[in-house]
Amino acid sequence: MKLTERIRDALKHAVVELDEDVLAAIQTAFEREQFEAPKAVLQAILKNLALAKETGLPMCQDTGLLLVFADVGRSCPLSLREIEASIMEGCSMAVEQAYFRRSIVKEPVFDRINTQTNLPPVIWWNSVDGSGLQIRILLKGFGSENCSSVRMLNPTGGKEAVVEAVKQIVKTAGGKPCPPIFVGVGLGGTMDRAAYLSKRALLRDVRLSHSDPRYAKLEQDILAAIQSLGIGSGGLGGSITALHVAIEEESTHIAGLPLAVSINCWADRKAVVEWKEGEDA
Repeated sequence: MKLTERIRDALKHAVVELDEDVLAAIQTAFEREQFEAPKAVLQAILKNLALAKETGLPMCQDTGLLLVFADVGRSCPLSLREIEASIMEGCSMAVEQAYFRRSIVKEPVFDRINTQTNLPPVIWWNSVDGSGLQIRILLKGFGSENCSSVRMLNPTGGKEAVVEAVKQIVKTAGGKPCPPIFVGVGLGGTMDRAAYLSKRALLRDVRLSHSDPRYAKLEQDILAAIQSLGIGSGGLGGSITALHVAIEEESTHIAGLPLAVSINCWADRKAVVEWKEGEDA
């Protein structure tokens, strides 16, 4: 199967069905939630997911802006032009065949004319070791995206400042991003780089923690702080507001501590395509 077709199929699946890790997190939240109203919300979400799978219809009316993360091996025989063409065609085919809502406008301020194709996607390129290619795509709804934020923290603030900043961002969001939510946190780099890292954090399997024990503990501290807010599923109160917190971090300037938070709703939709040298392109 060609790369274009694999991208198409991965997106057609992602708009209808959640990955096993995400579905399991929602199911666990339903089993653990003790309050009646948020438990009913979680039950409705699970029923909605079952209906989407049964009918082949999208799980949410906002099928999202397509955020593409292309990790290209430094020895990959495919040119960036070929890869980009495959991404564009694969996305276009998925939109036409899988009931994607047309949600993209050409420019953001004045005419805001709809492209009528749900394209273009946002593409980030990243070079990695090897000769292969990994394409990961987030279907990013904007109810949650509108609640994302950036903070430039005092460099001496440490982990306490990080936890408090994320907590306040989620508190301000309240029930608007359709909780229970997934939280991606980007730390380091510059303002824009931290925002990118926070998006990339959302790609992680929610059963996994950061590989550095210090940051794994920070993820748990942030999660606990978010749960203490009592926002709950649907914003109706309860013990579970977030299902997972993931951090991506990198080096930064001595004078700064950039922090970005990308919030995703319960519909944490991800498509992944792996390509190896020798396979059809």
